[in-house]
Amino acid sequence: MPKKVFVSGCYDLLHSGHVEFFKEASAYGDLYVGIGSDKTIQVLKGHKTLYSEQERLFMVRAIRYVKDAFINAGSGVMDFIPTVEALHPDVFVVNEDGSRPEKEQFCRERGIEYVVLKREPSEGLQARSSTDLKKAQPQIPTRLDLAGTWIDQPYVSCLCPGWALTISLEPTFEIRDRCGLSTSTRNTIRRIWPMHLPTMDPEMLAKLVFCFENDPERTDGIISGAQDAIGICVPGLSRHYYDAHFWPEKIETVDDEGILTWLEDHLCMIPMFPRRSGCSVVEGKDITRPKVAALAKAADDCWKAILSKDLKGFAEAYKASFEAQIALFPAMIQEGVQDYIDKYSVMEGVLAWKMPGAGGGGYLALVIDDKKHMPEGAIELHIRRGGM
Repeated sequence: MPKKVFVSGCYDLLHSGHVEFFKEASAYGDLYVGIGSDKTIQVLKGHKTLYSEQERLFMVRAIRYVKDAFINAGSGVMDFIPTVEALHPDVFVVNEDGSRPEKEQFCRERGIEYVVLKREPSEGLQARSSTDLKKAQPQIPTRLDLAGTWIDQPYVSCLCPGWALTISLEPTFEIRDRCGLSTSTRNTIRRIWPMHLPTMDPEMLAKLVFCFENDPERTDGIISGAQDAIGICVPGLSRHYYDAHFWPEKIETVDDEGILTWLEDHLCMIPMFPRRSGCSVVEGKDITRPKVAALAKAADDCWKAILSKDLKGFAEAYKASFEAQIALFPAMIQEGVQDYIDKYSVMEGVLAWKMPGAGGGGYLALVIDDKKHMPEGAIELHIRRGGM
């Protein structure tokens, strides 16, 4: 009777390297595959899967080297434990990248043979890995606005000038449309430069993108805010000053590693739902000078707190900026948004919250005590550095 052989992984970007791994593992006996669930991958990697767990299960089962496959019922890096305990395999096979001391110890305690395979491509094929495939995907950044959202619209800044604060983010997670991360501007960029931003002066690049997106022949009458193009194209932390014009009078940037790392340690995002079709966040707007002045002051306070790494001050200003936004545009809080705010605002270590962009849905961007207080399912943010 052949031995039972077990392997486990995500297999979201299924490629020839996986098939070769299955082929080599099946040489030890009948091969059974444990597949990470959608929830497990969301928690471990901070993004949704490209293919659902049922699609991945279907594809893996269709590979001729696989006897059967299952969705792992556990969680974390050892999510396969319930599958192994039900299957009772004789051999557990991993590749070099996937080998961990805790996996080897787990097998030793249960008398399971532990085999580590070298990552070798099938003859005539080039080496493949999920990491390499992801690098080959479009790497256009996105942006997160920290404070001053809406001040980049002249009908707002004409009442009181002020700054908008943005950080440029590496696209290390799924960037969904209609979710407040300037996907329309990002998609505009991809029409010109499909894979990467060109190497040139970031401010000049931002202005080119802004002018291209806001074609004078555009018929919808909407002018995308300049903070979107600036936030995407200018690395690090930026602030841009608006005074009754679409393009800012000045742009200031921070690329200090200590400050950027500090921000990464205290920010994360919770996926909500996309802004619904037909939703108008400007409906019922109430734009007055005192309310715009409150928005401008919050952005000033936020900038000062970040530069001094004052977490308490940062959280207070961040929250004040969001409160100023929704005072101006109450429709940002669409049905279902408050449920997320109510859930996450009371969690230990969560200090402040806001929605990116125009709101209405998308993500809830949180200020947290530290990464240990990052809620389950939250997306870890990576700020784009200059020269990258």
